[in-house]
Amino acid sequence: MATTSSAFDTQHQDMIHDAQMDYYGKRLATCSSDRTIRLFDVQGDKQTLIESLHGHDGPVWQVAWAHPRFGPILASCSYDGRVIIWKEIEGEWVRVKEHQSHTSSVNSIAWAPQELGPILACASSDGYVSILTFNAEEGAWANKKFMAHKVGVNAISWCSPVQPGTLLQGNSTTAPNTVKRLATVLEHHTEWVRDVAFAPNFGLSKTLLASCSQDKTVVIATHDAETNTWTKTPLKEGKFPDVVWRVSWSLTGNILAVSCGDNKITVWKQNLKGAWECVEELQEKV
Repeated sequence: MATTSSAFDTQHQDMIHDAQMDYYGKRLATCSSDRTIRLFDVQGDKQTLIESLHGHDGPVWQVAWAHPRFGPILASCSYDGRVIIWKEIEGEWVRVKEHQSHTSSVNSIAWAPQELGPILACASSDGYVSILTFNAEEGAWANKKFMAHKVGVNAISWCSPVQPGTLLQGNSTTAPNTVKRLATVLEHHTEWVRDVAFAPNFGLSKTLLASCSQDKTVVIATHDAETNTWTKTPLKEGKFPDVVWRVSWSLTGNILAVSCGDNKITVWKQNLKGAWECVEELQEKV
């Protein structure tokens, strides 16, 4: 039975690990150590619990909505080493794919940009990244897997499908100029990397990749398409006060939000000299 509240209550019985809005901002998915996924309809300040999904045998680390052009689809990953793809069919959420090729916890999942089709990347503590691709003609999922990091993979992110530099060259950004690129992490942290995120790119020659770590740092890696080189720059001098858990770019790709273990979210923007400046700080009330 659906429940409604004005003060948001997730109904989970344990720690919440992720919360993701869908493309239109009308549905929210949350996941928890209690092994469940909960779906909510969101209207203004009211949230209605519409479904509780059960299928994992361990804590669920992350959820990810597919682009709506592929239908109402949600993916989830868990400590149990599995990835489950859920789809709403005639008002009921069902499992359409259970991915079990990993031998350890699957820590992160990410859908590819919609221009590339229904493709899901999965990162695991077994060191492998697997790529699930749906073939509409066959009605089946294909799976490819490759070794990424022997010590395990904690985070994964897709880059914009637009070929870097096409905007400056005046080229079209249709299919011939699209590329498939994703990142786990570059080797510039001294401890576990907790998150990695490509900035949106609209055909510019430079691509930005942010990563954050257990070592209390955030690093911005910049790839120059003209020279095919990477440069790495700390977001700030010195370290953050605590472990940095998440990094998230704005849709325009010029503003970065950083979530830290001290319950603060800081917002950063690059100035005209190329340096990153903190432009806002939000304190979570506990």
